[in-house]
Amino acid sequence: MTKGQVEARISEAVSKFEIEYMGRGPKQIRTLIIQDLIIIRLKGFLSQSEQKLAENSQGVELLKKVRTILFENSRSCLVALIKEIVDVEVISTHSDVSTKTGEKIIVLTVGENLEEKLLR
Repeated sequence: MTKGQVEARISEAVSKFEIEYMGRGPKQIRTLIIQDLIIIRLKGFLSQSEQKLAENSQGVELLKKVRTILFENSRSCLVALIKEIVDVEVISTHSDVSTKTGEKIIVLTVGENLEEKLLR
């Protein structure tokens, strides 16, 4: 598979993961592979009630806490999905939500340079 095809497969898998484990999928998703990093940017994934909740600082804190717990509890499933696609060990995962833009970023570090691996 080409780099673009792998990025598309990851985007599709993460979108399904978000629906299944987080309750809602993104309106847009884009994945970039840069050496040993996989960067996934999701747009438009907050529900209307989450957007309303994020209108004050207490709501932002609560929303981020809930989203972090949900992500942590389902992390092993995400790691398994990614490993199945790229056939490389996932070393670490990082995630954050912007309540201002409604974006989420997921960054995964993997065990080898994927760009080089995909060129072989």
